[in-house]
Amino acid sequence: MPVISRFYGMIVKMYFLASEHNPPHIHIVYGEYLGVIDIKTLKMIQGDLPDKALKIALEWTTLHQAELLKMWETQDIQQLPPID
Repeated sequence: MPVISRFYGMIVKMYFLASEHNPPHIHIVYGEYLGVIDIKTLKMIQGDLPDKALKIALEWTTLHQAELLKMWETQDIQQLPPID
């Protein structure tokens, strides 16, 4: 699973396996916590990220929404900058 970005102890990944499914989403790993964020709706659809980490992850996802959707559609992974 390719790593797209790292910031504040979080790792952002996107799977490209036959078992992956819609909606377009990213996986956030934060220590022992995991979260799956829907790229289109900007909501956590699965996981247990703490509120502060979720807020930061959603802010980052909002900033890079167009690039993430393009990656999902083309499966052309690019590294994206961390949040400032």
